[in-house]
Amino acid sequence: MRKLLLVLLTLPALHLFAQNTLNIKVRDAATQKPLSGASILVQGYNIGGETDSAGLLILREVPDGEHTLQCRYLGYRSIQRNVTLPLTADAQVVFSLSEQEEELEEVLIRSTRSSRSIADIPTRVEAITGEELEEKSNMKPGDVRMLLNESTGIQTQQTSASSANASIRIQGLDGRYTQLLRDGLPMYAGLSSGLSLLQILPLDLKQVEVIKGSASTLYGGGAIAGLVNFITRQPEAEPQLRLLANTTSAGGLDLSAFYSKMLDDDVGFTLLASRNSGSAYDPANIGLTAIPRFNRLSINPRFWFYFEENTTIQVGFNYSKENRLGGDVDYVRGNSRFGYFERNISARFASQVQIDHTPNKRLHFSLRNTINRFSRILNQRQFRFEGAQLASFSELHGRFRPKSNQELIGGLNYQSDHFEEGTRQTLSNPRTPRILNIRNFGTFVQYTWSPNEQYTLETGLRTDLVQGYGAAVLPRIAALYKLTDAISARINIGLGYKTPTLFTEQSESLAFQGITLPSADSLNLERSFGINFDLNYRGSFKLPGLSKEISFSWNQLFFYTQLNNPLVLQARTSGTTYTFANLDGDYVTRGLETNLKFSYRKPWKLFLGYTFTDARSRSTGESVQLPLTPKHRLNSVLMYELEERWRLGLEAYYFSPQGLGDASRSPAYWICGLMGEKMWENWSIFLNFENFLDTRQTRFGAIYTGFINNPQFKEIYAPMDGFVVNAGVKISIL
Repeated sequence: MRKLLLVLLTLPALHLFAQNTLNIKVRDAATQKPLSGASILVQGYNIGGETDSAGLLILREVPDGEHTLQCRYLGYRSIQRNVTLPLTADAQVVFSLSEQEEELEEVLIRSTRSSRSIADIPTRVEAITGEELEEKSNMKPGDVRMLLNESTGIQTQQTSASSANASIRIQGLDGRYTQLLRDGLPMYAGLSSGLSLLQILPLDLKQVEVIKGSASTLYGGGAIAGLVNFITRQPEAEPQLRLLANTTSAGGLDLSAFYSKMLDDDVGFTLLASRNSGSAYDPANIGLTAIPRFNRLSINPRFWFYFEENTTIQVGFNYSKENRLGGDVDYVRGNSRFGYFERNISARFASQVQIDHTPNKRLHFSLRNTINRFSRILNQRQFRFEGAQLASFSELHGRFRPKSNQELIGGLNYQSDHFEEGTRQTLSNPRTPRILNIRNFGTFVQYTWSPNEQYTLETGLRTDLVQGYGAAVLPRIAALYKLTDAISARINIGLGYKTPTLFTEQSESLAFQGITLPSADSLNLERSFGINFDLNYRGSFKLPGLSKEISFSWNQLFFYTQLNNPLVLQARTSGTTYTFANLDGDYVTRGLETNLKFSYRKPWKLFLGYTFTDARSRSTGESVQLPLTPKHRLNSVLMYELEERWRLGLEAYYFSPQGLGDASRSPAYWICGLMGEKMWENWSIFLNFENFLDTRQTRFGAIYTGFINNPQFKEIYAPMDGFVVNAGVKISIL
């Protein structure tokens, strides 16, 4: 049966080469300890990977002949070794790396469908990896809001005052313009809306990749502001079991486990399981929850099947179920039968399948699919909304490297989205259940060319046929120029689009009530133009009185996005029903991001960031600032890290006044945090004082008008939960 399946999966190749398996080990030259996460590249081939927790890496499908292997690791000097294959039986290639003061950003990036490192791709990609990922995950182990919110140019915006729902904003554009991916597959959009960020767990993440600016050529509609790709861990040579327990002063509890093992030479397995809960929390004593009572269960098993040495199949599914209840504290706690409430009951079941086949050193094919069913009940005091969304995404793409300095990627994809509203209705609001179907078929091609070590050019073209709306043609160009090893520049220019949908931040704030479905008969696609330009410099300097140099890096980004005919929700004359329309105008966001990083003697690191965002709506000759977007934002983090012993961090974030929908402005505010972690060989404990200045919107004024049993909430521009302490333990058993 296995042989038959292999034959069916194997695609014809023009040339066949003898294949080898290469065993590699990377260690610290001084301590001889293994280095996890070191990147290995076979120069001239699309072959590479990263070492596991034991410092080991197995490279498959390496052809016979002489090859140059390049080994890179953060904070260590890169080295190269020449090997001639085949090697003798059981031979192992060992790299011993020496530390250096300046850290290298040599992270393999997957969001561009290439295997290039972050320093060698024309597309600007930010990667959250390693210690940074661990440190941010300690602050909020139950979801990824904190992980993203502390990056320059990104803001996680709370959209519900009582249920703590949240969405992501990149460069001033709201959440529907950002694609959230899991291993390159779209799984979080549409009906899930403000619940998506709350239901993504960080424990199994290997890295998080962020592309800011239009990425629609790469992944289709919806990536106008950018995309976030959550890359998960794969089975490693050594089994791994990670356990996490976390509790908060606000009554939260997180219990998570991640298990990874190679069951035999041909089968790998990972499992993520988590149970998260919270209690009704009202730090302002106003009788309304800032954090709702909730319970969530998540499970994600995945299998890897390795056929011979050139075909891999990944199969997995994701299941989660959550019940969130916010509103009147007495009602939520069961002390009253009456009062305002907002209940979200949701369930997700998603499957993932990916088949990768590499017939020879130049060709690689990938077929992947996800089917995602998400159901949701949103129940408030006066009405009830329920519905289910069935979404699917399928993609076939191929990668061809005619020469070592050229790469051609092309593919096809089909995406469908079917939403159907439930038939149960409130007597006071009878209506015909709404049904929405969106389908599109896309083709894309991307060509990357490096004429020399200084220049790399990347061009792309995507054409999507969107049912009812016609064709969207999306060209894209990106370029990388390396003036020296320390100085480089990138430019990215591209078009994007977004298909009109019921699920926006505006419609969710109305609990989707009284809203007419968007129709292709009266609406057009939202279309965009975007350009990013950034400069990078890396160097070092020495101050009087210091024994060693301070290494630093600087990244300066300039961005501009114009979104034509954006979708807006307009009230009809009755004031209780709404319809979508294309604004006769545009949204324009422009600004800059500055990122500075300083390192001294390994333990000390200082991160400084500044974001300037001018986001405006232009229509009928008027230009007004888009609401809930601070023009100025400062990020600062000071870290002290003794490897495998201590990790201490102090952070401060500044938000300038934000424009609000009623033409008023919010006050400016600071958010500060302090965290620490003590590490031993197989376990650690962590303690985090989040927002210890107790900054919250209730300190600046009332958050609602009317009566508490029927509140009309104001826009949310600041934290609602205030000062929260969390503490926990992480254990690695295997």
